[in-house]
Amino acid sequence: MTLFFERPEFGERAVLVTLKLQSESEPEDPREFEELVLSAGGDPVEVITGSRSAPHAKLFVGTGKLEEIAAAVNSHCAELVIFNHNLSPSQERNIEAELKCRVLDRTGLILDIFAQRARTHEGKLQVELAQLQHLSTRLVRGWTHLERQRGGIGMRGPGETQLESDRRMVRDRIKSIQSRLLKVRKQRAQGRRARVRAEVPAVSLVGYTNAGKSTLFNNLTQADVFVANQLFATLDPTMRKLEVPEQGEVVFADTVGFISHLPHRLVDAFRATLEEAANATLLLHVVDGAAEDRATNIKRVEEVLKEIDAHKLPTLMVYNKVDLLEDFSARIDRNAEGQPVAVWLSALKNEGLDLLLQAVAERLPGQFVHKTLRLKPDQGALRASLYSHKAVLDEQVDENGWINVEIKLSEIDFLRLIKSSGLNVDDLVTV
Repeated sequence: MTLFFERPEFGERAVLVTLKLQSESEPEDPREFEELVLSAGGDPVEVITGSRSAPHAKLFVGTGKLEEIAAAVNSHCAELVIFNHNLSPSQERNIEAELKCRVLDRTGLILDIFAQRARTHEGKLQVELAQLQHLSTRLVRGWTHLERQRGGIGMRGPGETQLESDRRMVRDRIKSIQSRLLKVRKQRAQGRRARVRAEVPAVSLVGYTNAGKSTLFNNLTQADVFVANQLFATLDPTMRKLEVPEQGEVVFADTVGFISHLPHRLVDAFRATLEEAANATLLLHVVDGAAEDRATNIKRVEEVLKEIDAHKLPTLMVYNKVDLLEDFSARIDRNAEGQPVAVWLSALKNEGLDLLLQAVAERLPGQFVHKTLRLKPDQGALRASLYSHKAVLDEQVDENGWINVEIKLSEIDFLRLIKSSGLNVDDLVTV
């Protein structure tokens, strides 16, 4: 089943429509809207703006504005009209009938971008679920044979309209995908429980789309997550383990970027992905530090975090792209108690990443072991493990071959190393 119209080789010429509605508490951002269209592969040829007290029930815009849109479509030979608003199925059909071209609303546009970006099997399932849920209310627009009764040899009977058949097929497919995604959620929950049992902290990168999360993630963990200067470059969560100084092994997760008024269908469909953020030990809220609407983007991300019940988690602000600011260098901002609250860095230039790891180590909960062990000559395996974890601060060997090793590492890693060396804590001699 093809959920979207075939995509041409080159960008589709699109007329953009954005209205300022008095009934909206927070209007949509026209610049963000244009970036979304460009990210989808569209070619914006004209932007139609206007204002209304409330949307027109039948056409969303007034008849005069619709004529203006029609003139722009004819003038530019546009194939598509995209609204920076959510349209009802009937509004979408009515506008298409008047303009004689395809019409897409904001949710449909974002879904199309997601469909292009999904790379893993899980990501594709989540996108398909959101598409089907969106499509189920709009089936009537995609078919010309909806009222045809089933007929032919062996097919006669009470009959079922093609529309009813299509809707039933969509419902069955939605149930199938939801069942498979439920298994994914259970697998993720099992993985999280295993990390909790092993007491491995989890750090999730969240933030507004195109804030530089994936670039930061790649440079921190030496991963190869897809990076592009476009909205929603990352859809599928990627997880990597990283040794954090004075903390030990930490799991970092790169997550999907947020956007203003993220459609609820996408929040529901990507629940399994977003739960990685909701169940993190620490959130790194990555912000484009050079963006003019930085404060607004922070607010929008906080709204989505609240929607997935992650707004109360410990959060460290990370202001990225300081290389685009004048006379600015990497630094850590601390509160009155000396706790790190923000880190300013440039992921692209690799500036300030050491400060970020330092701040993460300070913000993560955990106890540290800082002591001097007196190791026997036959306890070399433990000594080698301590060195591999960069836990040795100083070492001295006495005349009898005993090794005095000053160490500092997380209690979790310390106990794990003792166990892997086949020893007990009671077997160790401290100075």
